[in-house]
Parts: sequence; structure tokens; C-alpha cells
Amino acid sequence: MTSRSSRPRRGVRALIAVAAVAAFSVAVPAAGPAQAAAPAQCQGTETVTYSPGVTFTPRDIEVTVSGDFSSCLDGAGQVTSGTYGERFTIFAGCNDLLDGFEAVRVVEWNTGDSSAIDGAGSSTAVAGQVITTFTGPVVQGRFQGRSAVQTVTLVQPDLLKCLTTGLTGANGVTTLTIT
Repeated sequence: MTSRSSRPRRGVRALIAVAAVAAFSVAVPAAGPAQAAAPAQCQGTETVTYSPGVTFTPRDIEVTVSGDFSSCLDGAGQVTSGTYGERFTIFAGCNDLLDGFEAVRVVEWNTGDSSAIDGAGSSTAVAGQVITTFTGPVVQGRFQGRSAVQTVTLVQPDLLKCLTTGLTGANGVTTLTIT
């Protein structure tokens, strides 16, 4: 950068140009990819199944997650809904089912594109519910470069099932915020 004494007019011209571009950007809505970057808020449901059922004896469990955001609103007015699904295997029992995890969650939007969120999650049991928070950056697709926070609230599992057939699933509500 040059000093003030050697080129004072160039700095003033650059400042005026930046102000003019900023004023124009505010007055004219962005088109195309810039609209895709608008923040989003979604609400929906999530269903989780465990096979075989989770008992107190730790073992390999296949987990299937299915989520449906039936109500979304983004700043561009384009995203109105989305879905996601995952299938993975964990080694767990009823005593450690709430341990933290890392995953890439891909949300398929009603617009035909998707968002890949590279996040970490943790769960807590509070007042008869299991609350899982999943946070991380959107690393690919719509909203890339933004931050995502998803909260899932499931009914707390019936611990008596841990002694018998095992926990086989749960469902509840979820929210996703991308900023």
C-alpha cells in the first residue's frame, strides 16, 4: 500500500468507488449464485432406527437416520424443503449411546441441489428427551462457506428395553439453521 503523501487522490478515488459499488449492491438484489448463499431456517422431523436393538451389552449396531425438513425459509425464497438420510455402523450399548460423533450430512433441497455439512454432534438427556446438536461448516453445494447448526429432539428411550429386546428406534422434531 502506498503512503498518504505519495498518492492521496488514488486512495480517495478508491474509497468513492467502493462506496458507490456498496450502494449499488444494496439497491439491486443479487442474482444467481449469490442468492443461493442466503441464510436458511428449516423445521421438520427425524427418525432413527437401530438394528439389532441397542442393549446394555455393547455391540455393532446399524443406525439408519431419515430426516425431512418440511418447512424451510431462505433469504432468497428458493429453498422450501429438504431431506437427508444416513446409514452407518457404531459399536455401542445403552450406556454410551449418547457419545459424540462426526459425520458429513448431505441435505437434498427441493431446488435439486444439495448442501454437505461436515459436522460434529453430541447428545444429552434432558427432562425425558434426548437432544442432539450437530454443528459444522457447509463444505460443498448450496450455502457453501456458511455455518450450520442442527438440533434434534427425540423422546428419551425406554431404558427397560435395554434389558430385553433393546431400543430399536426413536423419532422427534428437528431444526436446521444455516447462517
